Amino acid sequence: MPRTKEQFEEMRNATREKIQEAAMQLFVQKGFGSTNVQAIADLAGISIGLLYRHYKTKEQLFSELVEFSLAGIRAVTDLFGLDESPKKLIGQFVSEVYNDMITGEQLANLLILMSQSFFSGEANLKQNEIAELNGKMLHSTAELIKRGQELGEFHSGNPHEMAIYFYSAIHGLAVMKITLKDSFTMPSSSILTAFLYKEGE
Repeated sequence: MPRTKEQFEEMRNATREKIQEAAMQLFVQKGFGSTNVQAIADLAGISIGLLYRHYKTKEQLFSELVEFSLAGIRAVTDLFGLDESPKKLIGQFVSEVYNDMITGEQLANLLILMSQSFFSGEANLKQNEIAELNGKMLHSTAELIKRGQELGEFHSGNPHEMAIYFYSAIHGLAVMKITLKDSFTMPSSSILTAFLYKEGE
């Protein structure tokens, strides 16, 4: 029986996911410049011709992966802009980070990939947009921390510095997860928020 249009679309999406996963792994391990299209195709288990049917260039593939990261930044910025308890919003975000980090490497890879895209002159991909969105996320987080301090939910301190510390810790954990592999142990959510939450809360 001939395949339906929906079945062909499922196959296409499955192939695209294989390519993305393989590319993500190689970009993180070897960097953009040292990764070639043939290696991506080999790791994905497909022909290089099939890969080119989905992505015309390595830059296009890299750019799409970076866009996944940018979408995540936008989501965090939107979350922290909600008119809800700052402690609840931070807790929700940290819980999502924790679950993502213990169930796979996608979040860690995306964080590292975004850093690579910012510093890679070869790729020249979305540096300005990354800087702008990171700035917005940092600002929204600092404002959330400030509001939490005013409500008595968070420790006192410079909100901007605390926001930088918060994201630096998460990014550092991403690097350690990829570096240590099976030896990595993700700290509990309570450890990630200990510097923010007042003792006993």
